[in-house]
Amino acid sequence: MTGRNKSGAMGVAIAAGTTAAMAAVLAKFASPQMRWEGRVGCYVGVVACNVAMWTLYVRSLASLSSLQATVLNFAANFLLSGFAGFLIFEEATHFQWFLGAALIVMGIMVLSKAEVSSEPATASPNSKQD
Repeated sequence: MTGRNKSGAMGVAIAAGTTAAMAAVLAKFASPQMRWEGRVGCYVGVVACNVAMWTLYVRSLASLSSLQATVLNFAANFLLSGFAGFLIFEEATHFQWFLGAALIVMGIMVLSKAEVSSEPATASPNSKQD
């Protein structure tokens, strides 16, 4: 796989996480105080965002390992949901959350540099064969 294909697939996995975060925001907007038409619209948006998320996630699996695609998707969802909660809904965000977010970003950087081998692992010479 070329670097360009991999970076494009990483962008697709991040877009999947972004649409998942958008679904979370729409779900939070659908409050009981809202008129029923607005709630229905929010729930339709949640379903549409989840369909888009799964479509993008599956597309990213074509060029990334399942670990890389899952971690990028989760991290984008986690970070964007957290920032949306802080910025839109004025939720309290503590230092530990920011520390955890920084660790997630560092982990993503490590995983994005990892090459996944398609060759099966060979048994060590000291292992027993039955």
